[in-house]
Amino acid sequence: MPIFEAVRMALRTIVTQKLKSFFSLLGVLIGVTFLIAVVSIVEGMNVYMEDQFANRLIGLNTFTLRRNPGINTGNVTEEEWRSWMRRPRITYGDAEYVAERIQTPVVTAQFCSDRMTLSYGGKQAKDIELMGTEPTYFEIKSIGIATGRIFTPQEVKAGVPVLVLGWELAEKLFAGLDPLGRDVVIQGLPYRVVGVAEKRGSLFGISLDKFAVMPFRAPARRFICPLGVLDELQIKAANPGMMQVAMAETEAIMRTRRGLRPTQESNFNLQSAEGALEGWKKISTVLLTVLPGLVAISLVVGGIVIMNIMLMAVTERTREIGIRKALGAKRRDILAQFVVESATLSTVGAAFGVGAGIGLAFVVRALTPLPAAVAPWSVFVGVGLGMIVGIIAGVYPASRASRLDPIQALRAE
Repeated sequence: MPIFEAVRMALRTIVTQKLKSFFSLLGVLIGVTFLIAVVSIVEGMNVYMEDQFANRLIGLNTFTLRRNPGINTGNVTEEEWRSWMRRPRITYGDAEYVAERIQTPVVTAQFCSDRMTLSYGGKQAKDIELMGTEPTYFEIKSIGIATGRIFTPQEVKAGVPVLVLGWELAEKLFAGLDPLGRDVVIQGLPYRVVGVAEKRGSLFGISLDKFAVMPFRAPARRFICPLGVLDELQIKAANPGMMQVAMAETEAIMRTRRGLRPTQESNFNLQSAEGALEGWKKISTVLLTVLPGLVAISLVVGGIVIMNIMLMAVTERTREIGIRKALGAKRRDILAQFVVESATLSTVGAAFGVGAGIGLAFVVRALTPLPAAVAPWSVFVGVGLGMIVGIIAGVYPASRASRLDPIQALRAE
């Protein structure tokens, strides 16, 4: 029998025997659905974590000089945390020392922050990130200005109380009003608004537009970090290669400044976007490592079901097999017919699984902050696995059918 005829017969069986076909395909369908959905979510998260999480929080081609890591995605022991807290803080002097001696062309910004309450008139905005930094911060983070301006280096040096507000914060405090030139109160201190940042959106459902930026030498610095101390020095290079060179230079400069011997560990931390993603990469590796085993269980169950269905089909079609053999069909023809039918059943189940998996991934993306990006290779793998399971599951029933004695088969009722 030609292959296309066997495929046509298998498809006709699926249509005419819907319930039996559904249970035949269910195991393969579930396995492939799970494969596509999980891979899609993991791939989407990889892109999201790289393009949005790390690059927005740390910055593209940017690293930070801190006392301890700013982003921790792994388990930190209490002993490790205490050792970090015993390290000396990063000072204005440290930041200036590094900025003056680093040879690689970079942009630097001294930075500190904390959560504060800002008010205007009778309105209050609580739990707002108040940041003290330099004008270069906006370049490092790629933050555009919607209206007004950023503060100047002269205003930083003089500690002028001025603010650049995030888009959502400006909308909350000044709904229907022009915020420029108005005073926002921070811990009883008035700060004049000189600019409003462009809208940045959200990250994992958390708004990135609820912030205020001031010169790090302004009076409110005493509320977000002690005098002369920073949370971090942000350093941005032109490309990843230059960033790696700048990190090596910064490490050498800081070790020299602090008088560390070659055998001593560094008592400071350098963290880039890649370093911040180490924890997530471990998680995604585990997910993609465990995934084949979980999918395999479902496919094995699906294969067993298909094998049983095909054995039942051999029993039901014994007389048909006897007639075909009496008319000259060879053993390989019978074998090919049942293997192709089994592979077709499984491949159809895999195709439905691909569709269900893609649909599930997009539902997750629509209803949750989790992104989903369908990986083309997972679609081909899913269909290929379905076909392989069908072929393997069909070999035994097909072999049994091909060995039937034509005379005994013709006597079957």
